[in-house]
Amino acid sequence: MTVRVLSIAGSDPSGGAGIQADLKTFAAQGVYGMAVIASLTAQNTTGVRGVFSPPASFLAEQLDAISDDIAVDAVKIGMLGSAENIAVVRDWLAAHRPPFVVLDPVMVATSGDRLLDSDAESALRALLPSADLLTPNVAELAVLVGDEPARDLDGAIAQGKALASTTGAQVLVKGGHLSGAGAERLAADALVGADGSVTVVAGPWVETKNTHGTGCTLSSALAALRPQRESWAAAAVDAKAWLTGALVGGSLVEVGRGRGPVDHLHVLFPAAFSTTVWERIAPLRAAIETMPFITALADGTLPWPNFRFYLAQDAWYLREYARCLARVAALAPDQDAQEFFAHSSAAALEAEMALHRTLLTAHGESLDNVQASPITTAYLDHLHRCCATGSYAEAVSSVLPCFWLYQHIGERLGELHTAAGAAAADHPYAAWIETYADPAFAESTARAVTLADRAYAAASSADRAAMIAAFERSSQYEWMFFDQGTALPAWPV
Repeated sequence: MTVRVLSIAGSDPSGGAGIQADLKTFAAQGVYGMAVIASLTAQNTTGVRGVFSPPASFLAEQLDAISDDIAVDAVKIGMLGSAENIAVVRDWLAAHRPPFVVLDPVMVATSGDRLLDSDAESALRALLPSADLLTPNVAELAVLVGDEPARDLDGAIAQGKALASTTGAQVLVKGGHLSGAGAERLAADALVGADGSVTVVAGPWVETKNTHGTGCTLSSALAALRPQRESWAAAAVDAKAWLTGALVGGSLVEVGRGRGPVDHLHVLFPAAFSTTVWERIAPLRAAIETMPFITALADGTLPWPNFRFYLAQDAWYLREYARCLARVAALAPDQDAQEFFAHSSAAALEAEMALHRTLLTAHGESLDNVQASPITTAYLDHLHRCCATGSYAEAVSSVLPCFWLYQHIGERLGELHTAAGAAAADHPYAAWIETYADPAFAESTARAVTLADRAYAAASSADRAAMIAAFERSSQYEWMFFDQGTALPAWPV
């Protein structure tokens, strides 16, 4: 059955917000989208330059044209611009109210600037009880309850309860703009009912400058999903996961010089997982390539105690990493992936561990009585969690950095080693460098990347977000794993 969703909002000629974003969002959710324009804006990714609202009578004419011909299953109401336009929409809802109404009360910019005059604000307040769901930003929520902007999610939820109680509508409290969200790597929202019930909708924090139109996009996703879901809570969970993927994909959308748009069509035309995450960890890769441990390893000046510590930790890590790879093989959806990860699990124990033993034996030492460092333990805890409780897609992404970053650093070490002019026979760590710069390891890495891309293409929005978060966390641990080798007393700081 065709789901028909209407947006009543302003336009954004740059395409990232307003009805342009709404229509792309509707398409991404598989519904038939319609749009009635309440206001015209002159804006781009750097800001709004002007707003023009056609006569309210023409807004009424547009709405009547839709109602006379098409049954509307849900409506998203965004920027209306004037008290006259708000009155028209209120009258239309009284006469032709669709089953589901989402109202994004566009009245305060995230900067705190008021977007409506006092008459329009009063008219908008009167319109709120006509909605099923309200989606104010933090600043708008504060204005609507006559309070200062909340500083944390608990404070925002309290304001959401007050607004839900007075309007009878559910309120989606959005936590993305709350202070501290980025530092905590979380961006939780909360669905607050008129009865005071609270459903927290968790999601990972996405570090990106492409946030233009996220409010418009989320409210339109909710309107599109509610006719297809059993409750507002279910719609909110799926809309949140989809928006997280759109924010992640937005990092590859090169539009404008300011805050660019999200990738509304990331589900329909997903960028390869590998392209997305490799770009996202570019600063981390650069930090690893230039860290003292790596440069000293390349030219052979790394003290043996530091490398011995690294080898011991790596040996401990590989034993548990092999278990994780075996778990990925068990989760694999096809024989091809199952065979690859099972073979990789065995290789982690055989080839790599043999090298570790050989290097240590040459110095009269062994792998006996090795204890895992706090960083090694934390990294392995992360991998075990992803592989034990996560999906196949999340598990694959969590183990991928150990392939990819090692192979990348192996190539970098080979380049630095060659540039230093050190003879292989005289280099104390040449065998280790050659193993990770080996073409066979590069081939295995390319295969692992391909399998991760395949998993990403088949994954849901929620699983894609989990994949990216798992990959980034594992990559961060890779940096810490190398860096811990520089903290020993024998290291020449």
